[in-house]
Order: sequence, then structure tokens, then C-alpha cells
Amino acid sequence: MKVLLISMPDVVPILVHEAAVHIPNLGIASIGGNIDSDHDVFLVDLIRKRRGVKKYLTRIMAKLKPDLVGLSAMAWQYDTCIRIAHLLKELQPEVKIVIGGYHATLMADEIAGSVEARWIDFIVRGEGEEACRRLVNALEGNDDPADIPSLSYRKDGKFVHNPLGANLDLAGLKLPIRDKRRLTWGYHLMNAAIETLETSRGCTRACNFCSMKNMYGRTFRTYPIARVLRDIDDIYYNRKVRAIFITDDNMVLNPGRVIELCDAIIARGYKKLRLFVQADCMTISMREDMVEKMAAAGFCSVFLGIENGSKKNLGTAGKGDIVEASKKAIELCHKHGIMVIGGLIFGFPDDDVQSIEENYEFFKEIGADAAYCQIITPYPKTGMRDQLLAQGLITNESDYKKYNGLWANVRTRHLDADELQYQFWYQRQVVLGWWKPPESARRQGKLWTWIWRFLFKPFLKLHYRRVMRKYGWEGRFQREIKRLEQMNNFTDLNDY
Repeated sequence: MKVLLISMPDVVPILVHEAAVHIPNLGIASIGGNIDSDHDVFLVDLIRKRRGVKKYLTRIMAKLKPDLVGLSAMAWQYDTCIRIAHLLKELQPEVKIVIGGYHATLMADEIAGSVEARWIDFIVRGEGEEACRRLVNALEGNDDPADIPSLSYRKDGKFVHNPLGANLDLAGLKLPIRDKRRLTWGYHLMNAAIETLETSRGCTRACNFCSMKNMYGRTFRTYPIARVLRDIDDIYYNRKVRAIFITDDNMVLNPGRVIELCDAIIARGYKKLRLFVQADCMTISMREDMVEKMAAAGFCSVFLGIENGSKKNLGTAGKGDIVEASKKAIELCHKHGIMVIGGLIFGFPDDDVQSIEENYEFFKEIGADAAYCQIITPYPKTGMRDQLLAQGLITNESDYKKYNGLWANVRTRHLDADELQYQFWYQRQVVLGWWKPPESARRQGKLWTWIWRFLFKPFLKLHYRRVMRKYGWEGRFQREIKRLEQMNNFTDLNDY
């Protein structure tokens, strides 16, 4: 049987994601790697084909003629996912289509009862490796869809939802696909090739804006150290790639294991290995021994969920008071040469202009190297969504295409959605200003930081000086919003 697994072309609407950072989708690679070897499996990351989705898929479908196509999508990618499913059914009516990912897991009942369900044959909820493996076998008559946990399938014209399966034993999973079966290529972080791997799944933290617990529950599972090393070996020796993004939800929940993994990586003697990861401030702030070991193993950048400088807002998010922990975590990372990207969240119920400005000022004060800022997004089935619905603060309940963290889908008690969107953008410009690459970033990427400092930034400064003279702040904002709104508009899919 021929299987084609596809990830969506939608990116978070920031220029760096559109052009400078294209990371391979680990989900479809892992699912593909765990389908039995007597089937032919191919992968397509449409992030590498954003400028001609329909043309590319038409050519690939004609060439491969797959029996089953799997589509993976987040909530904000689901609209594109359904358009692609429609296209594929028109190109090859007999093809079976299965959808999976976070949105399919959380919204399976709603999807099954929707108009667009006519383009879908199966839904996989939760982890997909085992359910997809068995589904492929079932389509060849070697298994029964009714017996496959976590699978939704059609019976007498309606979807039947099998019980959700138990979380997988990660020790039993095979390596992801990274060879020529992956039909798209050119993945990069700035000017360097990059791959992805995971060392654990899940998170036990109580953040109520996160949908992770709907995938795995509040659990934390780890891969065996030996399996992680095989993964790194595959990337380092077989793919000749030195930059690896670790996709774990929160890798550092077990500091002892992190230290053990780092010791194993150090003992391996990799040269010029660069690891990127996300972690929580609390654990980082309390374990300098772990941070020091991470730096020695090649961890060069960490994303920290700082979220907010307000204790009240942190409590609303289920984060607890992590302000001092954020400062300490950044201090320790810098002490050991690790670059920090800090995550900030805006749009809490009591946010006003002053609190948004103060949150950006707080970020400047704590000294993180770069900011990744978002507006609260009421993701389906999260505690945050329930809170905001109860308070009447959600302004966009159903257009999930804007549920990627960069759009104001909520209002506050002091700002409507439009004003929140503007202040989120404006205060960043006037408080944070132009990014100044820290020494750690300049060491890690001499070429791209040089290009930014001496070519791209001077050009942009000149450009925006002219824009400001002509349009002012409001006009500049409207122009940028219009550009961002077009970033995921795939016009060749508009008829589907």
C-alpha cells in the first residue's frame, strides 16, 4: 500500500517563520517511520511548497497515486487542511483520507458532524503512530478498524469513535523518516540546515492556556537515552546536520534525566552540535548544575515561557508566581552561554494600555535575548477558553484560522479586540525597538546576524522612516496587518 503523509503550509504570521525558519514536521515523520515496512510511505512538508500548493499536490498525487493520505493540522491550520482534503478527493476520488493532530483530537465530535466531514474517511485522536500503523494494515484486510483504539471511522454513513487508546510506550517507537521518502527538502534555521527530534512527551504543569493535556493528559514520558542517541546519530552522521530543534513540550521536568542525557551526548564527542529546546523557568532557575551540563552538551538556545510580569495575570494563566524564577533562569542561562528566547503573553482580562507597556518593560528589565510575543488564544477545550467565555471576553469563537497566537481573538475589560491588537504591536515597537543580537547569537550565527545588523536592519530602518513620514503609526500598523493577513492565504486553494 502507498501512504502519503502531509503537513500544512500555514506558518505563524511572522516574517522569520515565512522565510528564515523552516523546520521539518516531526509528527508525520514519526508516524511514517512506524508504519510497517511492507508499505511504501512518503512525506511532504508543505511549508516548503507555500507558493504553489495546488500545483505541487496535483503533480505528487499523479506520480504516487497513494491509497491513503494522512493530513496533520493544528487548529489554525484546519481550514487549509480541509481545502487540501477536498482537492485530493477531486484529484483522486478513491483515495482514503485520514486527519490527525491536535485539532482533530480535540474536535473529533464537531468535525464528524460537520459539512466538511464528507472529505474525510478517518480521524486519529491522540498519538498517531500505532493507530495509523494499524489503519494501514486494516485497509489491506489485515486488521479491523473497529478494533483500533483512538480511531474514528465511518459506519453506515456516520462516524464511530473508538475508545481513546492508552499513551504509547515511547521505548517501542522506531526512528522518524528522514531519508529520500521525505519528498520535500531545504529545512533551515537562518543559514543552517536543521532537523527535529524529541526526547519526551507531555507536561505536568497546570497552565490553563495549553491544550497538551488533551493529547496526553498531565503526564510526562521519556524515550530511553539509547534511543535518543540513535536519533541524534541519524541526524548527525546520516543527514550531516548539526542543528537540532528538540520538540519536547517541557524537556527539563526531570533534571536528573537531563543531566544523564547530556553526559551521554558529551561522551559521544559530537563536534559543532547545536541543540535548541523549550523549558520552564521554575526548573531552570533551581538547577544550575543542569544548565551547566546542557551548555556543555551543545544546548545553545532555550525558549522560556516567561508569559507575564504581573503576578495576577500569571495566576489567571495557571502559572503561579514565576517572576523571580524567570529572572534567575535567564541569569543562569547567560552565565553558561545559552541564549534565551522569552515567551510573553498579552490580552489578560485586566490588561490595559499601561499594563501592556509595563509587560514589555519587564521583558527589557530581565534581559532575555529575544522575545516571542503572543496574545491569549482561547484554544478549544482549554481552561482558559472556559474562563474567557464565562466572562464574555472572546470576540472570535469559531474562526480558528486566526488561532495562532498573533491575532486578538479576545478583548479585555479595558480594550476591545482591535485596540488590543494595536497596543500589542505598537508597544513592542516603542518599548523593545529593533532587535540587537546578543553576543551569544552572534557567536552562534555570525553570517545571519551580520546580515541583520549591517544589511537588513539598516534597510528596514530607512524603509520604515519613509513609511512613518507618510502614514504615521496607525497607517504603518494597518499596512503590516494587511501583509500578515495575506501570509497564509493560498489563493490556489480558494475554490475548495
